[in-house]
Amino acid sequence: MSDLVPLAQAHCFPRQGGEHLLGEARVRELLPQVPGWDLVEDGQALRRTYRFEDYYRTMAFVNALAFMAHREDHHPDLSVHYDRCVVRYSTHDVGGLSENDFICAAKADALAG
Repeated sequence: MSDLVPLAQAHCFPRQGGEHLLGEARVRELLPQVPGWDLVEDGQALRRTYRFEDYYRTMAFVNALAFMAHREDHHPDLSVHYDRCVVRYSTHDVGGLSENDFICAAKADALAG
């Protein structure tokens, strides 16, 4: 991925194998580009909680996120509640974080924005 393309405008592509696992230095470079996201599980995943006024707005976000995930073929783990949605990204096929996780985190922020 070119650093000249903003994450929210980049697109995911299939990543399998350890060669796509991001090192700590690259994770530290990308993390500031997705403010509000936290590293969890010893740096193996990204997580953010989005808060909404009510269930309808929460579900509207979840449905938009599902559409984006389908389009990018990169799917988050979700925990959906009345007024919030917890989104977690990790690339199972590489055993941790890949650039796809950061791309989709930025796209999720754009949806919530």
